[in-house]
Amino acid sequence: MLTKRIIPCLDVLNGRVVKGTRFKQLQEAGDPAELAKRYDEQGADEVVFLDIGASPEGREAMYGVVERTAKQLSVPLTVGGGIRSLQHIERMLRSGADKVAINTAAVEEPELVRAAAQRFGNQCIVVAIDAKLVGPKKWEVYIYGARRPTGLDALQWARRVEELGAGEILLTSIDADGTRAGYDLELTRAVAEAVDLPVIASGGAGNPQHIYEVLTEGKADAALAAGIFHFGLYTIQDVKRYLHERGVPVRL
Repeated sequence: MLTKRIIPCLDVLNGRVVKGTRFKQLQEAGDPAELAKRYDEQGADEVVFLDIGASPEGREAMYGVVERTAKQLSVPLTVGGGIRSLQHIERMLRSGADKVAINTAAVEEPELVRAAAQRFGNQCIVVAIDAKLVGPKKWEVYIYGARRPTGLDALQWARRVEELGAGEILLTSIDADGTRAGYDLELTRAVAEAVDLPVIASGGAGNPQHIYEVLTEGKADAALAAGIFHFGLYTIQDVKRYLHERGVPVRL
């Protein structure tokens, strides 16, 4: 059985890590490089860095902050936010990212996903999907930092990005984000069953039990969390010990 990954997420705005609820009510949580170093030492399997202001503000992610953060890590770094071209992806990889996450640009220009996968390899290309419940077992994709609905069905879009060559899906429930009430298990499981790609579940982690549930009932390959780590509620070791004791394979 493949090892399940625990991934802290750094949502970065104006060079600082922030955390909100449903993409709003942002609280500052610290310096991205310092937090990255802490999580590396705690045993994170990967780190995700999302410049949450880049797409809404129509700019590229901050390469200097990415480079400074990457230097603190011995594990893979995925970076997203404002990535709109092959040139952006190449520059991000040169700045220290191991993978790039594409969300808004993937929806607006799907062929970018195919071109990026062909040029840099599928393993480098993560498509981020921010989804909101709009009906029974129906979720709509949102872009521009969850500000703009697209009319796209999340399950159909997940299958499409797999066809385009994405190597992984980073799936965030807008409804659950920042609530600490648990992941959207129904959404996560539906996407995980719709594709053969690894799915990283995001949005709603409040305790180790929630992470256990999304990796088992939700069928996710990895669990992303932010607030519970940033504000010291749990460490990555706490979560991994909890999972290990319950038979979930993790890297200890």
